Amino acid sequence: MQKTDLHGMHPAIVTPFSAGGEIMEDAFVEMVAYLIDIGASGICVAGDNGESWALSASERGRLVALAKATSTGRIPITCGCSAPTVDAALGYARAAHENGADALLSMPPTYVLKGSRTEIIQRYELLSREIELPIIVYNSPRRHGYSMTLDDLEAIMGVSDVIGIKESNRDFFHHTHLLKNYADKISVMSGPCHYIVPSYPLGASGFIATGPEFLGKEAARIGALAMAGPSEEARSIHYRLTVLYQMLMGSGTWPAAFKAALNLIGLPAGVPRDPVLPLDPQGIDEIKRTFDTLSVSYAS
Repeated sequence: MQKTDLHGMHPAIVTPFSAGGEIMEDAFVEMVAYLIDIGASGICVAGDNGESWALSASERGRLVALAKATSTGRIPITCGCSAPTVDAALGYARAAHENGADALLSMPPTYVLKGSRTEIIQRYELLSREIELPIIVYNSPRRHGYSMTLDDLEAIMGVSDVIGIKESNRDFFHHTHLLKNYADKISVMSGPCHYIVPSYPLGASGFIATGPEFLGKEAARIGALAMAGPSEEARSIHYRLTVLYQMLMGSGTWPAAFKAALNLIGLPAGVPRDPVLPLDPQGIDEIKRTFDTLSVSYAS
């Protein structure tokens, strides 16, 4: 996988679990097929949406294999390998590689750790040395507790095979300088939904975001609308993405609301895995109200 292969809608897919915590493989395959049908240009397995913290290395490998078999080479499949320890990250990465993943999505060391510049760089350097797969850097201050600077990114690019970044910093000053300085070197993929439309004209290649799935095949047109210049349609899709994202992030423990919303539109997302609980009835009612406002069809 190369920089040019990372573009457009590259969703982080959920992992459907049964009430007993088992992976529902048929449901996962159906989710992959749906995302491809609505225009996904790639799919990320074992990201935040996929409850990566609850997946073993072997489970990640199995999900990658299922996604690869379903996609039949039409789109690349990436896999998350973020972990607090080097051994865990390498274990996840090896399982992904052995099962045909095309790239790795990796945060810096996570959990209680706030890595020094040296520790962060060494993590990415080791991943590239040990696993022959390109890397998509994942900067998510909300998830790993701090934001990587542009200098951090430059240093990481100097020691590893970086083809892109999923940028989830919610400071648009940061996005602006990232796009100005790096959009011609790596694929910059927007994370927060409300940054997708504004980021495209500034150089973003696409998005690894939560929410566009609910727009169906309209989601694949987001980039073209954004690049065509100001229009009522572009303003409308930006607003819808923003409201969807606010609703999904504002209910329950992640990704309970996302799974409940997918179930409502007829997709077999299952329930979260322990310790996350399914969304309560009040939260589901909030999703329905939002869907009504945005004219998203769902099962009553």
